[in-house]
Amino acid sequence: MFSSTPAGAVFFDVDGTLVPGTSTSLFLTGFLGHRDELARAEDAYATGAMDNRQVSEPDAAGWAGASEDQVSGWLDGLPLVAGIEETVDWCRQNGLVPVLATLAWSAVGGCLMDRFGFQGFCGPQLATAGGRFTGRVARHFDEHDKRDFALARARELGLDPRSCGAVGDSRSDLPLFASVGVSVAFNASAGARAAATVAVDDDDLRSVLPALNRLVTASR
Repeated sequence: MFSSTPAGAVFFDVDGTLVPGTSTSLFLTGFLGHRDELARAEDAYATGAMDNRQVSEPDAAGWAGASEDQVSGWLDGLPLVAGIEETVDWCRQNGLVPVLATLAWSAVGGCLMDRFGFQGFCGPQLATAGGRFTGRVARHFDEHDKRDFALARARELGLDPRSCGAVGDSRSDLPLFASVGVSVAFNASAGARAAATVAVDDDDLRSVLPALNRLVTASR
């Protein structure tokens, strides 16, 4: 659909944004166990007391022995905000490339990309062997890597970062918010709200479209 240079790109966070009120990792602990440990670690990350590596390693250990097919099946029940499909379609119709920019595991990002038609994703990667997770991290990924992924994707598309937008809710979005033209804090923390162009509170992702429309009008 984007045979020529698009008008812009929009980078969507997953945990707390597309998945309201929780993270994909916490959702999956309902099947894997280790929920209490992970909840403490995620709270510590939110306050800056831990970095993403310190959260990812104990979480990865809880995946040991689970199969990729099992996790794919569990993700079918992932709680999601309303309006994702319609928002992605709107982006495409208006010349904006929709991309996932997240710290969720790549197994999650790949699933959501395929389900909704996002044009790429990023995130940390779990090690696997023989179709099962080993309990180790194959690639770490933090909020600065997330920003760098988005900026690299913009360059690949021939876009100035100022013609791009980001939708997110928390600490992991702050470097990206500072690097794009329009940032939307969606059901967000105080820190994300303070850093964003605009804050939106709603149970439907389509409520961010008026803010993203600024990218469309600016390109004309």
